[in-house]
Amino acid sequence: MLWPKTVGRNIKIGADREIVAVYPYRSSCPKSVWRGLISNAKSELTFAGYTNYFLWLELPNLRSVLRRQAEAGCRIRFLIGDPNSEVTRRREELEAVPLTVSTRIQVTMDELSKLSDVPTIETRYGDEHIGLSAFVFDDQMLVTPHLARLVGHDSPMLHIKRLQDDGLYDRFASHVASLWELANHQAETDQHPMEEP
Repeated sequence: MLWPKTVGRNIKIGADREIVAVYPYRSSCPKSVWRGLISNAKSELTFAGYTNYFLWLELPNLRSVLRRQAEAGCRIRFLIGDPNSEVTRRREELEAVPLTVSTRIQVTMDELSKLSDVPTIETRYGDEHIGLSAFVFDDQMLVTPHLARLVGHDSPMLHIKRLQDDGLYDRFASHVASLWELANHQAETDQHPMEEP
């Protein structure tokens, strides 16, 4: 190869080739990316965000899409923070915003309660993912490492696609799988819907 350094700088050949895109802010990722990844998933959708609140705002018809995906055989999992935990309380103190973490979690729980008749949609509480959100769409993933004291939309995000064994995708996928196992109690989506104002 004549110019290996030039080629190496311009063509991804290592582990970084699994990085599809990088967004300095989660909120800068186009809605079309989220819609495409969710709609095109065939076997797995995992939403391991601490509140997942933003999904219902960014994708107004998300409930209908999830129902369709579940009916087509896609496994759908939501891993959310426990609204009553010490980890959640501490995060609320750090963020110090009017729309609290527990309120955002409750919005998600309310939305999921409307899908409680769909058995292939699972929800669990867990606190281990407070510093990292990971959203899995078959062989692609959106990952947000949360920066201290900032809400999720102000943190950066990576779009990753699985292209090799033991690459970035596999590392994060293994992490998500262990988080799901650590979250050993099911969130009751149909018992605590939000109260009408």
